[in-house]
Amino acid sequence: MPILTRTPDAHKGDHGALGIVGSAHGTVGAGTLSARAAVMSGCGRVFLVRPDLNDGFVLDPLFPEIMIVDVLQSRHRPITTWLLGPGLGESDAAHQIVSECIRRKAPIVMDADALNLIAQDPALARQVARREGSTVITPHPTEAARLLQSTTEAVQSDRTHAARELANRFRAIALLKGAGSIIADLDGSTQMNPTGNAALATGGTGDVLAGLIAALIAQGISPIDAVITGSRVHGQAAEILTERLGGMIGITASELIPEIRQLINR
Repeated sequence: MPILTRTPDAHKGDHGALGIVGSAHGTVGAGTLSARAAVMSGCGRVFLVRPDLNDGFVLDPLFPEIMIVDVLQSRHRPITTWLLGPGLGESDAAHQIVSECIRRKAPIVMDADALNLIAQDPALARQVARREGSTVITPHPTEAARLLQSTTEAVQSDRTHAARELANRFRAIALLKGAGSIIADLDGSTQMNPTGNAALATGGTGDVLAGLIAALIAQGISPIDAVITGSRVHGQAAEILTERLGGMIGITASELIPEIRQLINR
């Protein structure tokens, strides 16, 4: 596993600045989970970029370290890596934000609604495939089926092939989530993540994983190593919680985050 270090003279600017585009009204929790995971995974600065701040959610009271801004404000922040999609929605405004971020050269991680938007719009999908910067996509099987214009059953029948096809089609590192998540690199190589269990089959765990992967990239870990490491640590956190609690039922996405921090520090 790549090692994150801190030198004696380190400051927050040495450890990345992540912009998480999501948390539209009604789905605030998704981007919040990603942002909390990023903070506790060591990212130096975390910005939660919301399409609309009119609902008054401008501070996470449990994690005031997260800077909550709108799209206009985000253009003036020193963001080095982007995570697009958690709780973003599929509105015209969401489409515009995703298109704007795709045009930047910074590394991006695409999850959730960002994947649905490119599945719906071939022009946006072509934008992703032509990017100069690195791209990571993290679909679950149904999202993968939309991206491939296929069915969930077809994706699940040959998950390795589906992951390779995703990586090739979008010129991206593809993480096909599920039992035995498949990671496909741009060169066609694949590997299966060996960790995790059914405790992860609950809302928000994918948002935590996306925030973790994006935070590792922001801190200078290569995108492929960030996906491999993030998937492994995310699964290990679920295994540790399951052992401690004596079962998988009722484990929440939020509970994974402190375990992830411990694993990274070890």
